[in-house]
Parts: sequence; structure tokens; C-alpha cells
Amino acid sequence: MEPITLTTGRLVLRPLDASDTDEVYEALQDPAIQRWIPVAVPYERTHAEAFTTRIPGGENGSEYNFGVRLGADGPLVACIGLGPRGDNAHELGYWTVAAHRGRGYLPEALPAVLRWAFTELGCVRMIWRAAVGNDASRRVAEKTGFVIEGVARAGMEHRGTLRDCWTGALLPSDLALPSRLPYLPSPVRATP
Repeated sequence: MEPITLTTGRLVLRPLDASDTDEVYEALQDPAIQRWIPVAVPYERTHAEAFTTRIPGGENGSEYNFGVRLGADGPLVACIGLGPRGDNAHELGYWTVAAHRGRGYLPEALPAVLRWAFTELGCVRMIWRAAVGNDASRRVAEKTGFVIEGVARAGMEHRGTLRDCWTGALLPSDLALPSRLPYLPSPVRATP
């Protein structure tokens, strides 16, 4: 597959590579990221090397990790990953470098990744999950248009412990994009 570069007004998104290892390693020393994201603790340089040198597309051709940079040569400000979850869905995850939080980088970058996933990967449902209490992740998901669907009891594992998690989804139609499969929503039922 051709290299993928996505751009927004301020940001350049490209698949991670070995040149990103130092910045990823430094970012993932942050206890706030380690609290919510299932990364190794302690997070060692070998973990960052393995993460940044994965082949874009993964073994099955549909797992991607984008480094989000402030301009083509700017610092790494965030990371967005997505991978398959069943035949027609992908799951999205993200984190922001501590020094760059609160500047709107993820709400700016995510629509570019989502549009790409819906149009180029043929994804028809994007899933978002975060442990209950990860309010920052939920705010980003909601700003991006995800519909919060509820709480999945024991819905995610984090360092050997099951946690309840919020779940949400975004469909191509939520971004005014066509879907490769038709969607028939359930009828609204009147409450008796």
C-alpha cells in the first residue's frame, strides 16, 4: 500500500516509523497515559521500537497507527490507532502527548482519519471504547461525533483487570459519507 499522509489545517498525520521511537518512548512515560492506555509499565524503549516499526496495515492489512505532528517537521502531539473488530467494524484509540493537551489536536485530526477509514478502508462502523472515568477521551469522542451507546460491564481488560467501559460508535452517515453496506436503524418505539 502507498504511504498514507493525511493533513488538516495545523497537522500532518502519517504512519509511525522508527524515526518516531524517541518521541513515543518519552510520551508513554506519562502516568496519565499509562493510567488509561493498555501499554506496558514500565514502558521501555524496546516497547516503543516495536510499536513504531509495525508495518502500516499490519498482518491483515487493516491496522494503522498514525503519528500526529504539528506540521510536517513539528513535534509529535498525539497518536491515533485503529484496527479491525469483526467483519465490518474498526476500533479507534488515541492519546495526546502531555505537553500538547487541551489544544484541540485530536478533535482536529480524528475526522481526517475517520473519513479515510470510511472511504479507503471500507469501514462501516467505527467503535470507540474508554474505561469509565476517562473523561478526556469521552469528550474527544463526543466532539468528533461519536454516539455514546452505553457502558459495557467488564468491557475491557487493563493490566489483567477487567474494567467497565464506555462504548460509542460513528457511522459513515454521521459524517455525510456513503456506506458500502446499507443501514437499517431500528424503529423508534413509543414508551407505553
